[in-house]
Amino acid sequence: MISLDNITVAYGGYVLLDKIGFHISGNDRIGLVGKNGAGKSTILKLIAGLQSPTSGHIDRPSDVRIGYLPQIMEHHKGLSVIDEAMTAFAADNRTEREIDLITRELSERTDYESKEYTQLIERLSQLNDILVSSHSEPPRVQAEKTLMGLGFKSDELDRATETFSQGWNMRIELAKILLQRPDVLLLDEPTNHLDIESIDWLENYLAGHKASLVLVSHDRRFLDNVTNRTVEIMLGHITDYKVPYSKYLELRAERMQQQIAAFQNQQRMIEKTEEFIRTFRYKPTKSNQVQSRIKALEKLDRLEIEEDDNSVALSVKFPPSQRAGDVVYRTAGLKAGYPDKTVFDKVDIEIKRGEKVALVGRNGEGKTTLMRVLTGELKPLGGESVVGYNVNVGYFAQNQEDILDPGLTVFETLDRIAVGDIRTRLRDILAAFLFRGDDIDKKVSVLSGGERARLGMAKLMLQSHNLLALDEPTNHMDIRSKEVLKKALESYDGTLVVVSHDRDFLDGLVDKMYEFRDGRVYEHLGSVGEFLQRRRIENLSELERRFDGGNSPEKKVQSAPAHDKRKDYEEGRMGQKEERRRRKRVEELEDRIAHLEQRMKNIETILSSPGENDDIMELTREYLEKKRELDEKTEEWAKIAL
Repeated sequence: MISLDNITVAYGGYVLLDKIGFHISGNDRIGLVGKNGAGKSTILKLIAGLQSPTSGHIDRPSDVRIGYLPQIMEHHKGLSVIDEAMTAFAADNRTEREIDLITRELSERTDYESKEYTQLIERLSQLNDILVSSHSEPPRVQAEKTLMGLGFKSDELDRATETFSQGWNMRIELAKILLQRPDVLLLDEPTNHLDIESIDWLENYLAGHKASLVLVSHDRRFLDNVTNRTVEIMLGHITDYKVPYSKYLELRAERMQQQIAAFQNQQRMIEKTEEFIRTFRYKPTKSNQVQSRIKALEKLDRLEIEEDDNSVALSVKFPPSQRAGDVVYRTAGLKAGYPDKTVFDKVDIEIKRGEKVALVGRNGEGKTTLMRVLTGELKPLGGESVVGYNVNVGYFAQNQEDILDPGLTVFETLDRIAVGDIRTRLRDILAAFLFRGDDIDKKVSVLSGGERARLGMAKLMLQSHNLLALDEPTNHMDIRSKEVLKKALESYDGTLVVVSHDRDFLDGLVDKMYEFRDGRVYEHLGSVGEFLQRRRIENLSELERRFDGGNSPEKKVQSAPAHDKRKDYEEGRMGQKEERRRRKRVEELEDRIAHLEQRMKNIETILSSPGENDDIMELTREYLEKKRELDEKTEEWAKIAL
């Protein structure tokens, strides 16, 4: 489908990508992995045609439709959420216009046996298939379902796009790309602004989508569940693994061991050669051998190994914490928000010593608000918020740029607060968070979002806290940094309250969740997977009520108490009536399908040899209409008859 051949991207004397090449075929789900700055986003831009390589060639067929979601984008204004999403169907309008043009041309031509006439018929059928597949449901229904899957509420769809944050506008752009049904999806960190349920929905959507996919993500579970191939970018070169991310890690570890061994062998060979040259450089009898070895070293293709791959990761541990009371935080009838807006009300929460708790839910539902109330940054509007006995809260906020001093260096940030013997371990602590060498002398003002997050976490570790309140600690962190942090938190002996949308990070770390939804807070016990399964069922029921009118007998059974015999009897009657209605509808559909198929055969016979009085344009239009109706009726029959 798309091929990158011998691609080089260079900026001045710096080579980012060095003669790389790989092919994207129709069933590929590719995860692009590598360090920040390795060139992952650049490759997506090259494939999308938004950037040209310094050298090399990209074979991109003109009829391949590409959908590209960058990390940073411009958002459109002036339309409602639903109207903006509906602009995704502009291509369907062009398809319909092309159908009209071909139909008109067929009605005017008389060369029925010619190759050109056959090609027009084939193109007409192809366009009709495209239109039918995109109209499996009415466009507005498709748009609403996609937007709601990505986290919008039904009463938000008519709001203007400019009233939403950048993160929510990114969801609108993602919805538009998905609704366009491109042949190739290029997604650069699509989960950055999604909550845990929206990530789960997107994962399931992509798993059932037929398009090729090239994905950049720091979400390990997301990569595992939606990709079947991993392309690693390292030192300007790529290595292609035909496996998902977790399996890639195993194969990569084996390969790196082989590379390290090869590197060490080459270094020993170089040392011996250089020693020979030094020893015999000035001996005339050895001059030919010396010159031969000098030339061999000059021509040698020297192996390189990335610094991180040749180093041992340091372990990170939070310092021991003082014992707190049995209940470290409690609310009763808590009402919180701001003077012009109540975010949530009547909230009762109890967090006990040693618990690890996650706050989950849509963005804007109050997770950060509760964090601010817990830490004392925000006063409640009503009810009680009580921090327990001897509790010392350590708070990691999302806005690290406002908390860290931009005028200090990385090292100075820790040095200013470190006391006692820990001052001798600052470089080790920074190294554990991937600040090595000259990195520790960087000013905070020039750090990336991920670097600031890591520095903020390192700063938090210098003091002993028995309650950690972490608000999106893994945002902008790469997979390796998240793994280091998760291991440290698993061994932490205090209480943890964490806001995160990263399922892999939360899985096995927390044992309780509080879900923020519609101004209330709900407690969930069990794993992240169990929570998502429950919410998936609830969301499906909500969609059925919205788009099917709430008449499904299954929903009635689910909502009925098992012990209520009268309701059981009524539901039994309703089930029988529904079964009779279903059988009647199946018969109606079968009769209609048979009629449509017969009429289409008749039209095909006429079109294969039209007479003088046959209106080819009208017959073609009727044929297309019948085919669309046949597809719709067949799909409905399959849903209710099988």
